[in-house]
Amino acid sequence: MSDSPQPSEPKRPSEPERPSEPEQPPSAPAEHAPAVGPRRAWLAITALAVGGFTIGTTEFVTMGVLPQIAEGLGVTEPQAAYGISAYALGVVVGVPVLSILGTRLPRKGLLIALMTGYAAFNALSAAAASLGMFVLARFLDGVPHGAFFGVASLVAAGLVSRALRGRAVAAVLMGLSIANVVGVPATTWIGQTLGWREAYLACVVVGAVAIAGIALFVPRTPGSDGPSGAGEVRSFFARPQVWLTLAAGAFGFGGLFAVYSYIATTVTDVGGLPQTVVPLFLPAFGLGMVAGTWIGGELAGVSVMRTLVGASIASALLMLAFWLAAPAGWWSLPVLFCITMTGSVLVTNLQIRLMDVAGEAVTLGAAMNHASLNTANALGAWLGGLVIAAGYGYRAPALVAFGLAILGIVLLGASAWLERRTARTARGGVI
Repeated sequence: MSDSPQPSEPKRPSEPERPSEPEQPPSAPAEHAPAVGPRRAWLAITALAVGGFTIGTTEFVTMGVLPQIAEGLGVTEPQAAYGISAYALGVVVGVPVLSILGTRLPRKGLLIALMTGYAAFNALSAAAASLGMFVLARFLDGVPHGAFFGVASLVAAGLVSRALRGRAVAAVLMGLSIANVVGVPATTWIGQTLGWREAYLACVVVGAVAIAGIALFVPRTPGSDGPSGAGEVRSFFARPQVWLTLAAGAFGFGGLFAVYSYIATTVTDVGGLPQTVVPLFLPAFGLGMVAGTWIGGELAGVSVMRTLVGASIASALLMLAFWLAAPAGWWSLPVLFCITMTGSVLVTNLQIRLMDVAGEAVTLGAAMNHASLNTANALGAWLGGLVIAAGYGYRAPALVAFGLAILGIVLLGASAWLERRTARTARGGVI
């Protein structure tokens, strides 16, 4: 700023400021007016959404080509499924590690590096010659997942006004949702017709498109100038609101996976439908995510906390509805759509809530949502499997999901109560 005119000199109208690469403040990204025009901002957000599309496609395509992977590696399907668990573990491990290492790095460069690593580990998955190498590749591929979405959400929120930050964050997450409608079916088809290795190579190509878009359209954005990576972690996890929000995500969203993990057998054995209709139920999952992500972004502009509580209550009721509708075959399809739609409303607003309660640890706060959601994935599938193994049948996971949703409501209620109490204390301390 040393080249700016002296304070006593009036600004010349003929010399407007023209920042070629505007930089966003490192914290509280949505508290200021955007520094880029709307067209540039939404081009950048679209590029980030393509990155989300790449991640969503890769995360779920493994499930679609699991038989081909097992055959190609000469192992059983349950053994090949270790790759799915390894990916989720990579997400959980990668979030705090990359947040510590990358908190002060320029965010545009960090995003490019994360997506480059993601594409490279997809290529390694395609080249895997043994189960061990494949599982390692899937673990490594999961490591950048949460950090990418966290940093991308911060950058997107900083490109628009505060009133539009919900839409911006939702747009980034929309890439993940659309992947379940377009990307996963397309790469599954590639894997079934050309080979499972080609499915992962297709994800490498999409990742390269995302890298190019980020390089072209995302403005340079500095890293955090707050505490160091280790200091950010200590600051983040010392906040009770952080723990309440993470737990609300892990438990409240876990119900969706308790139901979805066993949807194929529920549709056939409980609903009495033929196996050929199962693929028609899977797009309902993706379409519900798309609708819910958009709705969640709109509702975030009204009230994040009220949206979280409302979505959790709706989720609990829908789990009971699915338990009732499962034996009725096709009637369970619209209920499944509504379950995933409500879950995506929850995800979008949990993302924003964590960014709000993180204090100076905004990078970690934005990323930890995905560690929480992958915990929900593992928890829901595990609890649903427990009740099935205990002999309660394939409707029982819906009741497990109801219980998890109720627990999520309780945790959000505690968070809201703590927030009101803190606000009253702050007002009472002001003279």
